[in-house]
Amino acid sequence: MTNDEPVLRTGDADKELEDLLDERLTEFNSAVTGVVEETEFSVRVTAADGETIGGLTGSTWGDLGSIELLWVHEDHRHAGWGARLLQAAEDEARRRGCARMTVSSYSFQAPDFYARQGYRETGRLPGIPGGHEDVYFLKELS
Repeated sequence: MTNDEPVLRTGDADKELEDLLDERLTEFNSAVTGVVEETEFSVRVTAADGETIGGLTGSTWGDLGSIELLWVHEDHRHAGWGARLLQAAEDEARRRGCARMTVSSYSFQAPDFYARQGYRETGRLPGIPGGHEDVYFLKELS
């Protein structure tokens, strides 16, 4: 006797599953939007000694740019590196044909920074541990 019932398993991180889901969702998203490729990019600031001062990762999808991660080493904060990283990312997004840029920031991170850089808050998601929120932003790249 064989059991042909599907099996549901919960486990740790599964890179193979993550890759499969990414592939299938990309196929679906491309079919619906007509935009085939999402392309990642990065911006890095390196000190003369080779130490990373800060960096940013993002992506572009059609005419939409997204900031995924932005970090500046504590010793170099308040020296303008965050704004320069963000400006470089926006320039790259424009070069790739983007008209808008999105980013989110936890309420305890840098929402005021993004607002100062011309990003408009579009929503908040409550329920982040410690009573915080995830704040979503959009900027028109004119």
